[in-house]
Amino acid sequence: MDNDDIPKGRILTRREALYLFGGAGLTFLTAAGCGGGGTGVTVPTSTPTTSGTATPTPVGTATATPISNTTCIVRPELTEGPYFVDERLLRSDIRADTGTGIVQQGVLLNLTFNVSQLAGSACSFLSGAMVDIWHANALGKYSDIASEGTSGQNYLRGYQLTNSSGVAKFTTIFPGWYSGRTVHIHFKLRVTISNRDYEFTTQFFFNDALTTSIFAASPYNTRGTRSTLNSGDGIYSQSGGQTLITLSGNNSAGYSGAFNLALDV
Repeated sequence: MDNDDIPKGRILTRREALYLFGGAGLTFLTAAGCGGGGTGVTVPTSTPTTSGTATPTPVGTATATPISNTTCIVRPELTEGPYFVDERLLRSDIRADTGTGIVQQGVLLNLTFNVSQLAGSACSFLSGAMVDIWHANALGKYSDIASEGTSGQNYLRGYQLTNSSGVAKFTTIFPGWYSGRTVHIHFKLRVTISNRDYEFTTQFFFNDALTTSIFAASPYNTRGTRSTLNSGDGIYSQSGGQTLITLSGNNSAGYSGAFNLALDV
């Protein structure tokens, strides 16, 4: 597990990033319909290329998420890692294995993805985008991985299609840890627009203090003390902390968080 998520290829540069991410509380795009109240922010763009195949492939272009009238931040693409399995499970609640019906135990986590499309100076909701998430269970194991002894299982995997408001929601649990990595959730977005296929993959992370609080309780505390914090994780370092998601809630009732994305076409 120490070699999990060795980068495949390179991290996108500022001028190549396709999608932009903002944790809950950040001002999103200033264009009409995207939320936020800032104005006068320059958003650099370039023309996306066509993948030329039925399978979505990464497309490089540039854009930015304004968090003030003068500051733009580009969020990086991060490695898919070795544990993505394209299960094609269309479901919102990803906690159970569909074969056995066994539900993974852990602190409840509700996630909302708000996906928009930016074209020129106009911003609109992006419907029909395929949003995949996958992550480890409370004991640090991924489903459907032979080396984990979980072949044929599919817990904590699934996708949703964004609705007419660009929203996709998931019910899951707070992920556990495994050797060499800080706590994280993988995310992939795939969409076809005007016969062009787009794909973006990254990971998002959690506040270390919150994670420590959650891990003090069962079933997480049976795993022992985690080996890696955000500061010691190479993938987190590549993100520059820009994919850190803010959660609200508590350990008893569970937590909720939102992630904002914009596709520049």
